Amino acid sequence: MNHHGQSASSNEKDGSPLAGTRVLDFTHVLAGPFCTRLLADLGADVLKVESATRPERLGSRKTSAGAAPRTREDRAPSFLNTNRSKRSITINLKTEAGRLLARRLAGMADIVVENFSASVMDRLQLGYGDLQPLNPKLIYVSMSGFGHSGPRKSWTSMNMNLQAYTGLMMVTGEEKDPPTAIANSWNDYMGGLHACFGILQALTQRAKSGQGTNIDLSQFECSVSTFGPLLLSSIVNGSTAPRLGNRSMVAAPQGVYRCEGADEWCAISVQNDEQWQAFASALGNPGWARDDRFATVQGRMDAHDELDRLIESWTSRLPKKEVQRCLKEAGVPAERMRRINEVLEGPDGAQVFHPWDDPQGGSTLTTGVPFSFSSSLLSRLRPAPVLGEHTRDALNDWLGLTEVEVRELEDQGGLV
Repeated sequence: MNHHGQSASSNEKDGSPLAGTRVLDFTHVLAGPFCTRLLADLGADVLKVESATRPERLGSRKTSAGAAPRTREDRAPSFLNTNRSKRSITINLKTEAGRLLARRLAGMADIVVENFSASVMDRLQLGYGDLQPLNPKLIYVSMSGFGHSGPRKSWTSMNMNLQAYTGLMMVTGEEKDPPTAIANSWNDYMGGLHACFGILQALTQRAKSGQGTNIDLSQFECSVSTFGPLLLSSIVNGSTAPRLGNRSMVAAPQGVYRCEGADEWCAISVQNDEQWQAFASALGNPGWARDDRFATVQGRMDAHDELDRLIESWTSRLPKKEVQRCLKEAGVPAERMRRINEVLEGPDGAQVFHPWDDPQGGSTLTTGVPFSFSSSLLSRLRPAPVLGEHTRDALNDWLGLTEVEVRELEDQGGLV
């Protein structure tokens, strides 16, 4: 049951941790939607505010500019994955009627999440200062690229720009490489995870104090905070963190080694001297493995290039699965390299991915929830919403509006 004592959604009575919690979702692209998807995964009733005149179509190839997505097939696959289990309402925030409706919904929400550039929500009169007097228990989360204070607050951020500005691209790859980005949207996922963590903490605090809070999250700071040891090392040593590629600062040998076949590899990481002895034994104790230089971690690190060539002379003659099996049986960390489609098609796919048939036709595949609770059940995953699919239901659930009142809102331009 949410703090207003009214039914939040049809899943309120299930055993999910956030069942009955209402989230008003003003997010777009990835960082914000990923945060609110995590809340939906935990059972919250997430109501995504959308615009029918300017719908989110990032990555969509099905709709042209100016055309609203009318079915799930019109939505981009990334949208379907990031917005699953949410409900959609279309509000025209350019009108006073639309902004008034958004404020009324915020008055009934437990949590508001937005990831617009700084000042956008304030201009719409939907900032924390506008909504907190209406709802003192509200947890309001802003997820801009650089936060809402300081000299960078007005900067527009995208994943690539943040990877550059945080320094991430200069600790990825090897020294001879140009700045190298992590292929996935690292900063967005880090921002979404940190925001969800902050929200859960705020909910815990509110249960004690009865008061909400304003969470001002900087995606830049979220990303930088994940570099902990590299940052500390640079500060202490007064030098730039090294670009190690696939190598380690504390273990050797470590890397990916070519195996039999075209572009086939196995990742190997020997963590200590005992594992090195096990590694040498798995290879049949070749003469080169008995070299005194290789007896210690430091010695192996000093001779890493030579050691890599010797190891690859063994791995390149074997299938990657055989290299993996041989080393695993010896207690040496080793995993064959897999491509994304191999993860999907392998036995892990049933655990990682969740398929469902779309009532509108076709099927949808999404990533599953990577954890479970022994003490409660997570809500059943639901497909991402069609644009405005739940406008009437949500207005009835959250505000008790009748059909006549909804039509009045439409006439006033508040709904689109």
